[in-house]
Amino acid sequence: MKALLLAAAALIAAPAAAETVAITNAKLVIGDGSAPIDNGTVVMRDGRIVAAGRMAPPASASRVIDAEGKWVTPGLVAGFTRMGIVEVDGVSQTNDSSAGKSPFNAALDVAPAVNPRTSAIILNRAEGITRAVVAPESAGSIFAGQGAIIDLGADMNAVQKAKAFQFVEFGESGAAQAGGSRPAAYAAFRNALAEARDYAAGRRGDDALLTRLDAAALVPVVNGQMPLLVHVERGIDILQALELKKEFPSLKMVLVGATEAWTVAEQVRASGVPVLASALADLPASFESLAATQSNIGRLKNAGVPVGIGMINDDEARQARLIKQYAGNLVALGKIPGAAGLDWGAAFATISSKPAEALGLGGEIGSLQPGRRADVVIWDGDPLELSTAALSVWIDGVEQPLRTRQDKLRDRYRQATEGALPKAYER
Repeated sequence: MKALLLAAAALIAAPAAAETVAITNAKLVIGDGSAPIDNGTVVMRDGRIVAAGRMAPPASASRVIDAEGKWVTPGLVAGFTRMGIVEVDGVSQTNDSSAGKSPFNAALDVAPAVNPRTSAIILNRAEGITRAVVAPESAGSIFAGQGAIIDLGADMNAVQKAKAFQFVEFGESGAAQAGGSRPAAYAAFRNALAEARDYAAGRRGDDALLTRLDAAALVPVVNGQMPLLVHVERGIDILQALELKKEFPSLKMVLVGATEAWTVAEQVRASGVPVLASALADLPASFESLAATQSNIGRLKNAGVPVGIGMINDDEARQARLIKQYAGNLVALGKIPGAAGLDWGAAFATISSKPAEALGLGGEIGSLQPGRRADVVIWDGDPLELSTAALSVWIDGVEQPLRTRQDKLRDRYRQATEGALPKAYER
């Protein structure tokens, strides 16, 4: 009997099985920067995209959904967040983004801290976000640790890829963590990567500054096997980061934030380094962002730089859903004389395929190209408009629940009835 009860409990806890689904009659968005396709069809099977474009649904489809002309897109990819590792910033017991008292830095791995039941994951899933880049926060070192790629599915297996990248702080934040100056940050970076190379070669001097675990964690970075996300804002600091890449040519560097990147766009393009830029940086927030402009992303795109949207220092633990608004702003900028925006397809790509490609996962997520994971959203309007809502969301081919705590509170108090008040209102 006990065995039967355990088996039943396991079945209840398991996510719904992936099925073969064809969504037809859609205003279909592939997510690769191309224009939407009218009367499109997307087919999902065994958790993957089988086909997408103008076609008839396959006879083998177990479920055919008529989108009735509604927008159908890949799930959105949040290019930089701290989702799932922070619940309440000021409550240390719920905040695993940094560890200022730990002897380890680069070796820290956020994956075990990701909580799939964090309220932000549930809310952002209901807003069409299906994948997120989750980064640690630095404390005591320019190296913050190893980030993860997560899905926002309603199950307990959120981590798609652990140790997906290393995160490092340059600029003002890096200077503060390294001892007070930018030169100190660059020296710390060079020394750390040199120690990692020595560690990989079986050499470790008595004067090593890194712990063994930190040195080991940086080996795949210096060997080019793990992307290195570099937070940098000021134009000259971006150039210094690119110079460091010349010293360590195997680095798979990705610039994050990059408020002033447009001022050095040609050098960024020549380096081949992708950017996950802040999209709402339109006014200087610090001395390192004096050249802030919302035209940053548009100018980078025009220069040939691969660029997606990230949300560093922008309530990135909770509000990834704002990337839809930010991408929509880029479309609107294209209509303002003198500004540099994006067309609709390119703007959508900044929150779908471009972040995925920056992390080396363009073949897995971010678009409806065949073979990608079946993350699909049906919307009730243009997904880059503020009033639009997600009607249905699939992650890995499994349809997801979209009901949030906010929905429950709305329904509970929509029609107030007479009766006993909650104890908080009793005198």
